[in-house]
Amino acid sequence: MTRYIFVTGGVVSSLGKGIISASIGKLLQARGYTITIQKFDPYINIDPGTLNPYEHGECYVTVDGMETDLDLGHYERFTGIRATQANSVTTGKIYKAVIDKERHGDYLGKTIQVVPHITDEIKHRILQHNDEVDFVISEIGGTIGDIESAPFLEAIRQLKWELGNRAVSVHLTYVPYLKAADELKTKPTQHSVKEMQGAGIQPDVLVLRTEKHLSDNIRQKVASFCNVDLECVVQSEDLPSIYEVPVNMQNQGLDAALLRKFGVPVGETPKMEGWHHFLELQRTATKEVHVGLVGKYDLQDAYKSIRESLILAGIYNHVKVKIDFINSENITKENVAEKLSNVAGILICPGFGQRGIEGKIIAVEYARVNNLPAFGICLGMQMMVIEFARNILGYKDANSSEMADTPHNVIDMMEEQKTITNMGGTMRLGAYECQLQEGSRAAQAYNAAATSPLSPLSSHLISERHRHRYEFNNKYKDEFEQNGMMCVGINPESGLVEIVEIPSHRWFIGTQFHPEYSSTVLHPHPLFMSFIKEIAQ
Repeated sequence: MTRYIFVTGGVVSSLGKGIISASIGKLLQARGYTITIQKFDPYINIDPGTLNPYEHGECYVTVDGMETDLDLGHYERFTGIRATQANSVTTGKIYKAVIDKERHGDYLGKTIQVVPHITDEIKHRILQHNDEVDFVISEIGGTIGDIESAPFLEAIRQLKWELGNRAVSVHLTYVPYLKAADELKTKPTQHSVKEMQGAGIQPDVLVLRTEKHLSDNIRQKVASFCNVDLECVVQSEDLPSIYEVPVNMQNQGLDAALLRKFGVPVGETPKMEGWHHFLELQRTATKEVHVGLVGKYDLQDAYKSIRESLILAGIYNHVKVKIDFINSENITKENVAEKLSNVAGILICPGFGQRGIEGKIIAVEYARVNNLPAFGICLGMQMMVIEFARNILGYKDANSSEMADTPHNVIDMMEEQKTITNMGGTMRLGAYECQLQEGSRAAQAYNAAATSPLSPLSSHLISERHRHRYEFNNKYKDEFEQNGMMCVGINPESGLVEIVEIPSHRWFIGTQFHPEYSSTVLHPHPLFMSFIKEIAQ
């Protein structure tokens, strides 16, 4: 029977519920169990697809085309699972589903209320994986006490009662250190647990987020005041890397404690050889390489998957990748050499809108002319195309129709996008196939990753995830190729150009798709691996 783990957070936000959820999933997988992880976000947006990255960080995309919270990226990178739209639920989705049913007449004239109709819809989303996997881990976004979280807590309370020992509550809290008093304070945790108890939920396991090591006396105090077994009080200290968290949790017996709560035999502790090998590579990497991240969102979470993909590829190439964010709005022809002087390669970031694109184009030109390795993703690839059209093909007015009305729209809106008026969830989203040109640098990169789930079939056919409305204008394809920019990845159904590269350049590749969504701890993405390998030499 499927068992359910509910992960909540208290005291403050940004404690790392996503990392803890992903770590629990990884530890259960290591014991041979099948898992899935859901994220329940209390905000009323249907999804983060229309949210500014400054508001929400990056928008992650699943293989089936759902725009989701960035925590799903952590789930996939840690566990290797492929999330779907069923793994991401918002308050907006819940209310829309209930209202659609009401409009359809499904409730037969009943008054629609938060309880039971909204809570029943939440419970339905949690239970939809029943009998598909051994464990469903459901992370509830936000912080206990937030008014918008109340329906989710009520749904969990009901499920805890209905499922009995098939449901366990994990509560993540914060234990602050007061420097002036030289003391760690447990009172915020006690209040957070009391808030949970007030909602009718007794946490079974407490994970204490802390910057200082907690003594057994502090853990015992928390256990006593919060009605939790001592073995079920674990600490999550600051660590050099988020990828050390699963091992830290395993060393404290978190997975064993959970299994005992479920009444499941614990057995031997898994060795997790692959994960430990990765951590050993991370610890022994000493050489540093700097990568310039050329974008317009000066916020770490805005390019979270790209940052992690670069770091993971660095570890497997035995180097520490240091990421230097370079704001494209501040790049000019006069200062570009200075801005890029400290980096061994650049990555031109994805995005939308005109702000900062001229700086990206200037950075691309500098990289192309000076043989500096360059990697363009989505809009980044489009900037590579525009720069080449302006400076090699001679079309000084070349641009994207997203940015300007020009006779040389080398990047144009996809035909099926031209009649769309609703901006939410209507882009070209999810995984699509791409045929690689044999002998191209891109094909070589994928073929080098022979053990990766992303390695191509004998036909060089790959599948990657997308999030865009604009595409390479194929009427210019022959002209680009005659002048040295090759279109080496093509969607076999639509003819859409997915990958461009300049073979004569040291490393110059742009992808219309988002390879960062497919990079995991045990299987870093082939293109990131190839890029870092080149600049690490």
